[in-house]
Amino acid sequence: QVQFVESGGDWVQPGGSLRLSCTASGISFRWNAMGWYRQAPGQRREFVATISSGVTNYADFVKGRFTISRDNAKNTLYLQMNSLAPEDSGVYYCNGAPATWSWGQGTQITVSS
Repeated sequence: QVQFVESGGDWVQPGGSLRLSCTASGISFRWNAMGWYRQAPGQRREFVATISSGVTNYADFVKGRFTISRDNAKNTLYLQMNSLAPEDSGVYYCNGAPATWSWGQGTQITVSS
């Protein structure tokens, strides 16, 4: 059974930083492209970043601010988020890239003063 467990979400002031983690189980993690996605209230889930064989890809709205990385030995995906803005608020999820598996519970990010 595939499972993603996201963590690291929190409330943070604008300009702050957070590091998200996602631990995967039930998949051959090291052989799969992985991604981060987010969903703001009332909006559709959207792509944030992907990583595959060391190659990264970012949505325009996070370029230069977010960094995706992975530790294949730990089956864990990371997202370093800097210069956070209120529009970054939402629930963040990890999944494959493309997102073909069931979603985890996500982790909530709230950026406000």
